Order: sequence, then structure tokens, then C-alpha cells
Amino acid sequence: MVGEVVELWRYPVKSMMGEALTATEVAESGLLGDRAYALRDTADGKIATAKNPRKWPNLFDYRAALVGAPTAGMKLPPARITLPDGTTINTEQPDAARILSIALKREVRLEKIERSATSNKETSEEYWLDMEGLEHRDTITDFTLPGGTFFDTATVHILTTATLQRLHELYPEGRFAVPRFRPNVVVSPTDGSDGFVENAWLGRIVAIGESVRLKIDLSCARCVMTTLAQSDLPKDPGILRTAAQHNQVNGGVYASVLQGGKIQRGDSIRLE
Repeated sequence: MVGEVVELWRYPVKSMMGEALTATEVAESGLLGDRAYALRDTADGKIATAKNPRKWPNLFDYRAALVGAPTAGMKLPPARITLPDGTTINTEQPDAARILSIALKREVRLEKIERSATSNKETSEEYWLDMEGLEHRDTITDFTLPGGTFFDTATVHILTTATLQRLHELYPEGRFAVPRFRPNVVVSPTDGSDGFVENAWLGRIVAIGESVRLKIDLSCARCVMTTLAQSDLPKDPGILRTAAQHNQVNGGVYASVLQGGKIQRGDSIRLE
């Protein structure tokens, strides 16, 4: 498969809306600044996530963007968070956690990832819809984040436009917009590949642009987050149900970074 990078996304604060990029630097930890910050529930110590919308019903009403472009080896710039009422705060201001706690109606701490603490493993939780094909149904389970990160599973998430198109064909009423799936890299195949093309990438190496090399480690199992309302997208359980019925709940793939570098929209992407 050969293709082209058509979108790049970074999510500076875990489970908030992110920012579209024209270019970015990729390091071993993924796209610089991705999931650099997170909220911790002070009551139980768990990391806040939209995977449990019963506890965190409106995280998608918050948007985060880094203040400046991050550079490898340099101090990460702070993030600017836009609240649902349109006000903005900076992650470095002393009262940021207090403001967020009031807005979320739950006491939280705002934390920045410490990449050196790779042995530290955080816990979060996920609500499973009562839907056929899911591993659990109508229950909440805990899961452990990879050590020293605020990622759910892996450092880079890749999704193709072919997969979105196939899901839409199977469920035409659904709006399979990119933001529902929160990828880092969106790829448009340029060789005519269609369907769930990423399924054939497992174990392969993907080359992006001149230097970046990613190893495709596993399929991306979708969750309740794809069904939630955000911006002008309505709540729609059919989004997840379609992936469950036709692609074993998967959509896109997770990757680890073998070789970093800069990537930008328009870069070529190919399997090695």
C-alpha cells in the first residue's frame, strides 16, 4: 500500500479535543506534545478519560492546543485549554486545576507527563456499552496505561480514509468523521486500496516522508468514545456497532516509533 498523509492531529490534554497540524516532529514518545497533560480524579487517583462518559460526560466540550511548537530535547510548551463557555486557561497558571474542577463538578489535578518515569503506570477506566461484539457489556472496567505515558494503548494511532469510507458504506446514516476516532495520522491510499486496509499492516513497518519509521503493533479496538457527541457530531451508538459487526470492533492501527523525525501533510507513506 502506498498513500499520502492528509491529516495530522495532536491531543495535548488526554480526552479533550485536540488540534489539527500541518507538520510535527515525531519522537520515541509519539507526536511531540501528544497526551502531554491529563486530569487526575483526586477522589480515586484515576486518570480522567472520556472512555467513561458516565463519570466524565463532557470532556469533549473542552479543547486543548499547545502554546507554540514543541522541539525535541526542549521544555514542552504549556497548553491552552478552552472551556465550554469559551473562556481559556493555561496549564501553567496556578488556579488551572481549581477552574477545571469547578467546571467539571469534580475535583481534579492537572498533571504533566514525566517521560523519565517509565515505570509509573497509571490507571483509568472504561464504560462498555451493552452491545454485541464487545468484550464486556454494560459494565465499567479498569485498565492500565503504558508506563510513563497518558496513552491508552500505544504512542501513534493511524487511520485510513478507506476504513472511514467502508464504515460509511456499511452504515450510510452514520457520520464517520475523523474527530470521532482521534487518530494522529490520517492516510489516504493512492494506489486504489479500499476497505479495511490497515488490517493487513500488522507486524509491518510504515515509512512516512524521508525519515519516520513506525512499526504497526496491533489493531485499534474502538470504544464508546466513537459514539459520543462532539461539536456538531451527534451521539450515535451505530458508529461503534458498525465496527463491531463488520471489523471485530477495530478501526485503524496502533504503532510504535522505530525512527523519529519530521512529518507533514502531503508526505508519502508506504509499507516496507
